[in-house]
Amino acid sequence: MDELDVGEDGRKESLLHRPGFPEADTALLYPPPLSPDPISPLTHLGTLPSGHDAARTGGWDRRLNSGFQGCQLLGASADLGREAHADQSVTILHAKVAQKSYGNEKRFFCPPPCVYITGHGWKVMQDHLKAAGYGDSVYRVCGYMCLDSSSQSQADAFKLVFDEQPNSRMFACAKSLFISDQDKRKHFCLLLRLFLGNRQEVGSFQSRMIKVISKPSQKRQSMKNADLCISSCSRVALFNRLRSQTVSTRYLSVDRGAFIASARHWTAFTITMVDDQCADQGGFVLSEGFICYGCVVQLVCTESGAALPPMVIRKVNKQHAILDVDEPVSQLHKCAFQFRDNPHAYLCLTNDAIIQYQAPFSVRDPSKVVLNDGSCWTIIGVEVVEFTFNQGLACITTPVSPFPVVTGLEVNGGGHVAMLEIHGENFTPHLKVWFGNGEAETMYKSPKSLLCVVPDVSVFSDSWRCLRRVITVPLSLVRLDGLIYRTSYNFTYTPELQPPPSARMTAGGGKREGGMGGGQDDDILLETIHQEFTRANFHLFMQS
Repeated sequence: MDELDVGEDGRKESLLHRPGFPEADTALLYPPPLSPDPISPLTHLGTLPSGHDAARTGGWDRRLNSGFQGCQLLGASADLGREAHADQSVTILHAKVAQKSYGNEKRFFCPPPCVYITGHGWKVMQDHLKAAGYGDSVYRVCGYMCLDSSSQSQADAFKLVFDEQPNSRMFACAKSLFISDQDKRKHFCLLLRLFLGNRQEVGSFQSRMIKVISKPSQKRQSMKNADLCISSCSRVALFNRLRSQTVSTRYLSVDRGAFIASARHWTAFTITMVDDQCADQGGFVLSEGFICYGCVVQLVCTESGAALPPMVIRKVNKQHAILDVDEPVSQLHKCAFQFRDNPHAYLCLTNDAIIQYQAPFSVRDPSKVVLNDGSCWTIIGVEVVEFTFNQGLACITTPVSPFPVVTGLEVNGGGHVAMLEIHGENFTPHLKVWFGNGEAETMYKSPKSLLCVVPDVSVFSDSWRCLRRVITVPLSLVRLDGLIYRTSYNFTYTPELQPPPSARMTAGGGKREGGMGGGQDDDILLETIHQEFTRANFHLFMQS
């Protein structure tokens, strides 16, 4: 029977290297993937140290795509692999919740939604436009961001000004977006529209859903409001705001491996609840569930992999850290981070630097610690959504939107008749499914479903007799005009580890009569292995 495993690695949970992205030094936190091991069908994905599952969501992860790399090693020659260096990526970072503005006030979203444009494909596109004789202003990217309300006009959109960063990526943030009390929705999305200087539309990109709240809840959260709780292995952002002044807001960020307080750039961190006993021995063991006050947590930068030491998260009330509270941490709560190995030290900012503040106990109440302004942080859950496409050498002039999004996979059948159903959004009849560098026969079912025939494993290797091991290839969607949409899913062919008993008896149960007979037995065994390979279990893995 076929098996279906969909595992999240956690966007993309760390911003590591993948084709088209700047390489980040993350060797200490994320060692390179292990080589394929025929004994364990899971080890070909690589094994992270316990607790380093820093990328849950599909996207903000620069780890090298081992499936795509393997497909290239297997000798595929289609353009899908050859042009991987020309990928173009658009990444949107935003908060999970937003406070509603009432009357004439404007509560700007905090942290502000950010957009990163990365990938060598943008430069390839610019070079094509230069070669065609266009001026500098034509190939510069500009954009607008607004709420996904049909009533909003162009005037309500925030114009994004992209800055070129040293690592060849462009950055912009929408600092003055808000939702008014006239908007009665409980959830909304952000809509990003990108254009070239000649007003040619690149495409439209949508964020994840954002929950609207009136103010941070001070009540103990229950399972009824689980979406307001901070869960382990989720992404968060931290900011410090003095006396509720917007201009004084500083975000915890990472710059070239160092933790800083930035007035403009903010970083998504994976917050993980860890086992305190294992942490004492230098281990890092994941604990699932909601983050509660009094728990030991670790913050890992999803972009660089830089990590802070284990810390105990404490609730803050009136400039005091409360030591005897164990309720769940909620969105936009004020909290403090006490270093586990130095109980008197708290994570603190001073100007643009991050320091350890030595906090004294309260004279009146020993269960409270007196904090300064710089050691009081506001925590909020964040989302990272990434769109990666490849125009190849065609320089396609039509928008890349609607951008298809894959949310799940389902295998039906097995062996030579295996079918793969792809679930998601924004599918059209003009899309084809590609396994690695090979096109699969694709059938369009609905805007949320595609069906395709799984290619035989022999398509990916001419030497299948020698490759009795797992083979992993990336899944992509290709538009009829040649536009490639990358997905975060890989498809893995897993062979049976042992031939059937009849094959083993044929191979070694009888005496060979001459060299010719031995060769025939070997051919029978190899053919049996090939048949078992094509009838193998299929495993689906999601790598961010």
